[in-house]
Amino acid sequence: MLLGAAPSAAGESAGNVYTLTNAASANAVLVFTRASTGELAPAGSFATGGRGTGTGLGSQGAVTVSRDGRWLFAVNAGSNDISVLRVSGHELRLTDRIWSGGTQPISVTTYGGSVYAVNAGGTPNIAGFTVSPDGTFTPIAGSIHALLGSGPAQIQFSRSGDVLVVSDKASSTLETFTVSAGVASAPTSHASSGATPFGFDFGLRDQVFVSEAAGAPGGLSAASSYRLDADGNLMTVTASASTTQRAACWLVVTENGRYAFTANAASDSISSFAIDEGGALTLVEAAAAHTTAAHTTDLALSRNSAYLYASDGGTQSISAYRVGVDGSLTRVGGTSVPAGIAGLAAR
Repeated sequence: MLLGAAPSAAGESAGNVYTLTNAASANAVLVFTRASTGELAPAGSFATGGRGTGTGLGSQGAVTVSRDGRWLFAVNAGSNDISVLRVSGHELRLTDRIWSGGTQPISVTTYGGSVYAVNAGGTPNIAGFTVSPDGTFTPIAGSIHALLGSGPAQIQFSRSGDVLVVSDKASSTLETFTVSAGVASAPTSHASSGATPFGFDFGLRDQVFVSEAAGAPGGLSAASSYRLDADGNLMTVTASASTTQRAACWLVVTENGRYAFTANAASDSISSFAIDEGGALTLVEAAAAHTTAAHTTDLALSRNSAYLYASDGGTQSISAYRVGVDGSLTRVGGTSVPAGIAGLAAR
C-alpha cells in the first residue's frame, strides 16, 4: 500500500518531475511525466532563457513548483537571474526572467504570490519578488538582505508562509527571516545542532528537519529537528540523529509529516526517519535504498508522497521509489538524464 496514494489505472499520467540541465550555454527545464505506477517518461526540454554553471550548485531547491501547480520557478546560476514558467500539463512556457538580486542564485522558494531566491556568490544574500497573474516578476522593495552566515544551500518558506529559513553549510548556521506582506525582515542567525546543515524541509506544525552532511562523529552524517515559531525562533527537538551514512546533504518530509528521507551522497544511499507528533526523529533504516555509484544529489516527493525521486549524479539517472505506509522504499525504475543536472521537483 502506498503512502497517501489514491487508486488509478496503471499507465495513467499522474503528474510530472522536473530538473534543470544547468548547462552553461543555455539552461533548460527537463520534464518527465509520472505514471500512476511511479515510472517516468521524458516529456521535453524547455528553455529558461538564462544560463547554468555546468557544475553542481551544492544546493536544494534549484527548481520548485507553486503549491497550485500552475508555475515553475528555476535558478539560472550562470546568468544571475531566475525564471518563471507557466505549467500546462507537461508543457512549460517561459513568462519572465529577472535579475536575482545578487550573484549565483542556487535556490528558490514560493508562497502565495511571493518568490524568494538565495544568492551564493559575492556577498551571499536573499531577494524577493512578487509574481503577477500573468507570470511577470516585480522586485519587492526592502527584501534584499545580506546573510549573516556563509555557504548557503537552501531557502524555503515555512508551511504557514510567515518565516523564511536559509541553511548555511560553511558557517554551520540556520538563518530565519520573518515575513510580513511579502517583505522579509533582517535575518536572525541560529547555530546548527551539527556541522554542515544543508537541505531541509518542514513538518505539519512548522517543524524544521535539517540534513547535516557532517553532523555525526567519525565522518558520518545526521539529521536534526527544530520547532519554529512565528517570530523566527528555533528550538531544538532532536539534535543530530546519526544516519550512520556519509554526506547527508538533501532532505524531504512526506506530506503527512510522518517520515523524512535523507540523500547520502558519499554512501550512495537514502536513509529514512520516523517523525513523532512533537517533531522528534528516529532512524528507521540507515539504507532504505542503495544504488552502487549513485552519488545521490537531490530528492523530491510526488503529490501525496506516494513516490520518492532521487537524482543520482553518479549514474546520470533519476531513480523512482514507491513509498510504503511504513516509510519503506521499493524501487520502481528510473530514467536517464544528462550529466550536470541540478535541482529536483515533483508533482
